Amino acid sequence: MPSSILHARHAGAKQRRNPSPVVLVIANRQGRKKIKARLLRQITAALLAELEIAEAELGVTLLAAREMARVNETFLNHEGSTDVITFDYAEDGMPHRGVRTARGAVTSLHGELFICVDDAVAQAKEFRTTWQSEVVRYLVHGVLHLLGHDDHAIAARRRMKREENRLLHRLAKDFPLVHL
Repeated sequence: MPSSILHARHAGAKQRRNPSPVVLVIANRQGRKKIKARLLRQITAALLAELEIAEAELGVTLLAAREMARVNETFLNHEGSTDVITFDYAEDGMPHRGVRTARGAVTSLHGELFICVDDAVAQAKEFRTTWQSEVVRYLVHGVLHLLGHDDHAIAARRRMKREENRLLHRLAKDFPLVHL
């Protein structure tokens, strides 16, 4: 898995006595578009709250296509760039661990998302939306993967897409995504 601020913090740092229940690390490593990290942090926190995630350590790294292609090839053995890559850093080594409520909802997560801004710009043109909305869509998509959603089978992909759309619309009501 990639070396990141979040992963390094978790692996080697001493834990505070009363750690924050939600730790978000936002890193912008691309230069194509200006990103308001503070707004992205607020959107991410609202997403976690909407999903009733009480405890989280989540890293979000925004990349250009060239660096995303390197991550994709190095860690997933896939060629080229992609919109979002999700790494689940569950402590027990099992994917989608989380603490579950009586309804089966995951209430904690630990992972990292790599989001390609160049892909968001291209997809926005194709789907006639804004690149900022695409970045938030990729954020939602990655978090849903951390929660155990799968998009390989057709039925599961449809369920995931419905939830992704619901969450994106909910966030768009509360935040001016075009100002990201």
